Amino acid sequence: MALQGEQSLARAVTRLLNHTSSPSVCTSCQRTLRRRQYATAATAIQSKDPAPAPSTSSLQPPSHATSFTALRPAYQMKAGVVLSRPPQITRDLHPFEKAFYFYQRRLNERLVLPFTRYFYYKKGTPADKEWKRKIRERQTPARDIGVYNAYSKQGWADELLVGAQESEPENQVGALLRDAETPAETAAAKEGQSELTLKTRDDVDRPMSRVSEADVQGDQKSLNRLLQRTLFLLVKSKDGRWTFPSADLVRTENFHTAAERILVESAGVNMNTWIVGNHPVGHYTYDFPKVIVNEERKTKELGEKIWFMKARIMAGQANLGANTLGYEEFKWLSKEEIKQVVTPRYWKFCEDMLGDR
Repeated sequence: MALQGEQSLARAVTRLLNHTSSPSVCTSCQRTLRRRQYATAATAIQSKDPAPAPSTSSLQPPSHATSFTALRPAYQMKAGVVLSRPPQITRDLHPFEKAFYFYQRRLNERLVLPFTRYFYYKKGTPADKEWKRKIRERQTPARDIGVYNAYSKQGWADELLVGAQESEPENQVGALLRDAETPAETAAAKEGQSELTLKTRDDVDRPMSRVSEADVQGDQKSLNRLLQRTLFLLVKSKDGRWTFPSADLVRTENFHTAAERILVESAGVNMNTWIVGNHPVGHYTYDFPKVIVNEERKTKELGEKIWFMKARIMAGQANLGANTLGYEEFKWLSKEEIKQVVTPRYWKFCEDMLGDR
């Protein structure tokens, strides 16, 4: 019955299409009716010759087929620590900065009011005589801008010439120290002569050198070196590679907790450190020469990924005596020194994690 109904519908559509020349049927309706006619005809053909249903035996897998579970590709996840010591002193000034700051001090001498000597020194006192002696030498109340008179006809020449040493910090420190010295009368002066010599006072504070003893000795394990640069802790593994401390993640610990554990296991407990933040500052990817199959996790390990956490050391020193990660040596290195000891591929990944200063 269903087949006869479909055939009747096809004949009705055919009769309607025979009158498509009639203006009552639009072109769009004609195309739609033709498509329906083709679909109805195809259904009628399929109903006459139904395809045989597949037997249940053909759906069964062959007897020689074996069960196989695909291994999921993955990487070994590790945590690393970029432990750094921040700069201890300000950086050295650029030559342009030295000249600019020196010019600002001389310009200030030209703009301020003249120094009122008698407000600070009573006339005729030893302090007043000492002031007169010093002002004759440097011609200005300022002690670290060289020989300069802001109120003379040459007061406009307050800029330094190329190669002048007045703007060098060592020269300015020497000028301040000489000013802190006191004159002492010699035996010739006691006999009526006016000769004076300078005697250094014991209570004059001398500035510490910007170059430490560790810099002179080249001790790269000391934290008292390169005081104006940031130093990073690097460790040497048994295979001779220099890297940042790193280890596998244990169970469900996060990167922050893993970084704290790695510092203790690698560099000991004699350091007061602080893990900065909870997010890694970078990562390093290493592909194994041969894929490692992990049957327990059902994975094929392609390599390892190390996620680095940023940390600061505030006190103490690294000690590898009781480390459990197999490290043999450590060094505190600057960014430029790190590039010389690590592999080019390792440096490519960690370069942007390290500060330029």
